[in-house]
Amino acid sequence: MKDLKELSKITREVRKSILTMSARAKSAHMGGALSVVEILVTLYYQVLKNYPKKPDDPKRDRLIFSKAHDAKALFAVLAERGYFDKKILEGYEMDGGILAGHSVRHVVPGVEASAGALGHGLSIAAGVALAGKKLGQTYKTYAILSDGECDEGSTWEAALFAGHHALENLIVVIDQNNLQGYGFTKDVLNLEPFTKKWESFGFGTKEVDGHDMKKLSEVFSKTPFKKGKPSVVIAHTIKGLGGMKQHIGQISSQYKPPTQDELIELLKDLEKS
Repeated sequence: MKDLKELSKITREVRKSILTMSARAKSAHMGGALSVVEILVTLYYQVLKNYPKKPDDPKRDRLIFSKAHDAKALFAVLAERGYFDKKILEGYEMDGGILAGHSVRHVVPGVEASAGALGHGLSIAAGVALAGKKLGQTYKTYAILSDGECDEGSTWEAALFAGHHALENLIVVIDQNNLQGYGFTKDVLNLEPFTKKWESFGFGTKEVDGHDMKKLSEVFSKTPFKKGKPSVVIAHTIKGLGGMKQHIGQISSQYKPPTQDELIELLKDLEKS
């Protein structure tokens, strides 16, 4: 277990990697990658049973990263955690590299499922959780979703399934940064009352500041929130946090990677934070 000072240092390194990958590849989807950093770091360093040197250990907890367009965040955390050499990040979305824009299973250790088409991750996670329950396994399954992909009907089909089967070993984490591809989520397709929707589908719910790792750790330690029910953590985040100031909390953070000059300044700012 790491203390908050150590965790903060790790989040800085992860953000550096995300910004560098984005600038090098001139890649989109930076804002959502930056918003999920504290969630991923808290899980991989404080919560999950995970074994970087034995990534397929049958006793490991499973994490399905459904918002796979932001996979650079997952890759950065896995590399920082020691699942693979950080030099591999240099090939992200580059000719000759092995890391695609979305997560693909078996390319690097630690990626539990290929994903990309939004709305599929919770279905995968529910199946993994059901298998664990039927086989009497003790592992937990975590699914990280974007709030935007909760526009998808398949997400709610999977939620119905999870509630019906009382998947107490399933924890859904929503990175609720309130923005999606072309605007604010409330304007594209309003999800409210969001928490009540999950409760009506048979979930225990908690809301938390998704950038406060102390509070995140406390919330995750309380799962399942209700006996015999799957859990959902609605994590309130800021899109683009740690990126270019003019784009933080804006849709532009999704599509505006930094130039090399901007990257240099961003990395300096992160060192000071």
